[in-house]
Amino acid sequence: MLIFFLVAGTVAPPMDPDLTLPTAADLEGRAPPDALVLRADGTLLFRGEPAEPVSWMAAQLTDDVADARIVPDRDVPAARLMEIAQDLRAAGAERVLVVAERGLE
Repeated sequence: MLIFFLVAGTVAPPMDPDLTLPTAADLEGRAPPDALVLRADGTLLFRGEPAEPVSWMAAQLTDDVADARIVPDRDVPAARLMEIAQDLRAAGAERVLVVAERGLE
């Protein structure tokens, strides 16, 4: 059995010894400051204050920003997320980006 694991462990080529992988352990897990936050109850916030997609987008367009970022709660109904995304697109957003957590499993 030990021989099997020694042979099986060498099937993949070794990584370049000069390669240094980046680490993300010290990064803070928080929403980007320019992102809308969509809570589980469907309320939309910007920097902690209630927001409406159309008025928020109008304020952003004055800064030549045509993208909108949304950080949704994982329990928000998908229909509400789509409604807000459509409102942002109708108000002038070129792209609506959904910020999500990515994990290794």
